[in-house]
Amino acid sequence: MYPPPHHQSHDQQKMIAVIKQFPFAMLVSATKGIPFVTHIPIIYNDNSGKLVAHIDKFNPQVETLINGAEVTVIFKGPDTYISPSIYTTKQLPTWNYIIVHIKGTISLINDPNDAKDTMIGITSFLEGKDPRFVLEKENTRMQRSVNYIQAFDITITAWEGKFKLSQDKNQQDQENAKLELINSAHSKDANFINAIFKD
Repeated sequence: MYPPPHHQSHDQQKMIAVIKQFPFAMLVSATKGIPFVTHIPIIYNDNSGKLVAHIDKFNPQVETLINGAEVTVIFKGPDTYISPSIYTTKQLPTWNYIIVHIKGTISLINDPNDAKDTMIGITSFLEGKDPRFVLEKENTRMQRSVNYIQAFDITITAWEGKFKLSQDKNQQDQENAKLELINSAHSKDANFINAIFKD
């Protein structure tokens, strides 16, 4: 597994924390040598220890999502360029990041009522502790939409925590890199988003 051992985390609770904090994930699968990637919210179910999601039935990737199919899910946390200027020692430029790769097998959820339960569960998680919206099982729009999604869960077979956080540097340089990652997580986002939305 790459990156090197000092950039790997085997702490499952930390990886679950990344999944919960950054649930918008990349679902990766393949068939006949052709890879498919879809970006969707994927939720960790504390009770089952599985990942839960749904995908548009018209997405070509659905053809790869058969029972028992192997997939990879990538959860991307914060990342940033690290300038040598922040270190107390002489270093080269680098990039720090927090990423979790999950490998697992697909189980399709075909019963409409069970699929609605996954939609409700995902919505409840994403709304958080003080929900502004509660998705009710009798919601008529969901009733119409459920026929156009493929719900599924993923039984996790492998966890990979890729936490590149300047662990090979001295304590002060690690702290400086941590602050750089914290600061970059919020800086410049508003201007960037406004620029993207411009006609």
